[in-house]
Amino acid sequence: MGGLAVADLRSADLNSVLAPLNFLVPMAEKPVAYNYEPPPGVPVRTGESEEHQVPIRDARPLIGRLSLDKEGFVLLHHQSAVKNFYDEDEIAAVYYPECERVIKEATGAARVIAFDHIVRNAAMSAKANTIKIPAKRVHNDYTAWSSPMRVRQLMGDEAEKLLKHRYAIINLWRPIRGPVLESPLTLCDAQSLSEKNLIASDLKYPDRTGETYSITYNPDQRYYYFPKMQADEAVLIRCFDSAPEGAARFSAHTGFDDPTSPPDAPPRESLEVRTLVFFTPGT
Repeated sequence: MGGLAVADLRSADLNSVLAPLNFLVPMAEKPVAYNYEPPPGVPVRTGESEEHQVPIRDARPLIGRLSLDKEGFVLLHHQSAVKNFYDEDEIAAVYYPECERVIKEATGAARVIAFDHIVRNAAMSAKANTIKIPAKRVHNDYTAWSSPMRVRQLMGDEAEKLLKHRYAIINLWRPIRGPVLESPLTLCDAQSLSEKNLIASDLKYPDRTGETYSITYNPDQRYYYFPKMQADEAVLIRCFDSAPEGAARFSAHTGFDDPTSPPDAPPRESLEVRTLVFFTPGT
């Protein structure tokens, strides 16, 4: 691609902010979180968080050099035809196919299936249980166990055949309105994320138990963000890749409190769509 490599630019004069990020305190038991109101006396989440001040670098100078296979995230331009991102039917009918086309083009995959989404808006979350607040802890949505389990849950009789070949889980994250000034998204360079800092954590739903990775702190981790993201921009996040080598298998991300955010900044409005990504054999 010419010019400096991403590795060279890590030590160059990229603008950055110093911001607090929340990490899991190492613990002996497996952490558990409930995605619904837990039984009486049971905490919504087990495990303690610890805050670390982390430099978060402006990744905009790196656009075009970033790779899903290496860093685990990329920024794309995407103008959606969706009129109302708070309309569940329109998201399923219009936006899911858009996401599938974008990710298929970006990865060269043979097949992409959008299967889930989360709308985030702190101002509206108290009025609608389908809308959530921005997540403020470093995490990854899927693990080496829950990724094939999700394929089996969603793909039925096709699952075992699909699992014999390379597949991935990729999120498409976008602002609903821009610029994003409050609770922007920060992403960890997957090459700096050690598997010893990936802590498998149960995520309980009323009808099933999933598994995510909580992240423990490591000063070697490198974090980036795209300041002032607009509604026609989208980030692809590779949460999992079945390839044992040659690609970033896992990544990590979180919303964060930007110290440069104006005190009157409007609440972040964002949407993330999760997709199963299947590659043709041998790719």
